[in-house]
Amino acid sequence: MKVAIGADHGGFELKEYLKKICQDKGIETADLGTYSTESCDYPLIADKVAAEIIRGGADFGVLICGTGIGISIAANRHKGIRAALLYSDAVAALAREHNDANIAVFGARTQDKADVARYLDIFLNTPFSNGERHCRRVAELG
Repeated sequence: MKVAIGADHGGFELKEYLKKICQDKGIETADLGTYSTESCDYPLIADKVAAEIIRGGADFGVLICGTGIGISIAANRHKGIRAALLYSDAVAALAREHNDANIAVFGARTQDKADVARYLDIFLNTPFSNGERHCRRVAELG
């Protein structure tokens, strides 16, 4: 499994934390920025992670900004991307099971890092259900 991970300046520290957790579990990561707490624009980071998934260079993505809202909006502009802001164990599982989400999104200023690590683990280990209604709805997203 390969995960493309990116964050704006507000999410830099959480990105580094999650990257290490992934690497410790043997998950290959592609760090697509940012590389410091210096101010940057989250849409550019979202574009990089989305492009990596679309081209097949990563199985999943992780995006982080201050709240997770802006960067998820930016990612979801891309056809084939289903970025979900994860905020509970149930949502982390359902984002994969029902929506075939391919990017997990987090808010560094609004979420506890231990919770985020747990949500990411659930997300990465939950398969898409492939049920007829779920497949139909995901296909309707484009």
